[in-house]
Amino acid sequence: MGKVHATTERTYGADPARVYEALADYEVTRPKLLPAQYSEYEVRAGGRGAGTQVHWKLRATESRVRDCLFTVSAPSPEKLVETDANSSMVITWTVSSAGEGGSRVTVEASWTGAGGIGGFFERRFAPKGLNGIHDQVLANLATALG
Repeated sequence: MGKVHATTERTYGADPARVYEALADYEVTRPKLLPAQYSEYEVRAGGRGAGTQVHWKLRATESRVRDCLFTVSAPSPEKLVETDANSSMVITWTVSSAGEGGSRVTVEASWTGAGGIGGFFERRFAPKGLNGIHDQVLANLATALG
């Protein structure tokens, strides 16, 4: 068993504070960003930034659906960290400055992968699939930011 990592980035022509606020809004903005792989999205506590608890199901493949219950922390003004109570998955959203008036969002997901041959395939293919899903979220964020 080893750690599995997936990282996706996108640059926006919007102020980092505005981008962070959009990402931290789990009640209104976040549901609008989610592609078809997400279902049963529900804010269970909070709704904005640290202290939020949010549930969703993520269809990673045709046969693999993760039931996720994330608690959000904000260890710094540019980071949101989502920690899943149902697995070892941690998703970190980092918003940084990218030139004058621009910003960059980096999404990093990691979890403890399976062992053996299944783990080999998971480490090889799961990051690509999750990066594709997160890239769709980031594309939808670009639309939401206008």
